[in-house]
Amino acid sequence: MSDEAIIKRLKVVVKEHGGQLGLAGAIGVDQGFISKVINKKQDISYYLIRKLCFQLKYSPEWLILGTGEKIINKPESAKLITEIQMMRTEVDILQARMRAYEMELKELRAQLHIEDKKAV
Repeated sequence: MSDEAIIKRLKVVVKEHGGQLGLAGAIGVDQGFISKVINKKQDISYYLIRKLCFQLKYSPEWLILGTGEKIINKPESAKLITEIQMMRTEVDILQARMRAYEMELKELRAQLHIEDKKAV
């Protein structure tokens, strides 16, 4: 999944809704939020993708992957978004665990270094 490709499709959505202000109003977000995402000052969030899918009926497959139909009104869309959110949560948990392990490893290395100095 390329952020660049998703931003390109987001620009299509913006144009279809008469600009950033029109899209922001249609999905209930601030226009500045849309601008930040398009200008890469804020990461693309699944919050935004979810709003585009549920409120405007864009296909998550089209938004994220660029495949399939652009507009879709099938229950599978909701299931796909839920699965993506669950996977995203799992990735966030794994990243947090990895940071904790890295900190623990750093502490162990520091302790080992101190013990090596005492032994010399």
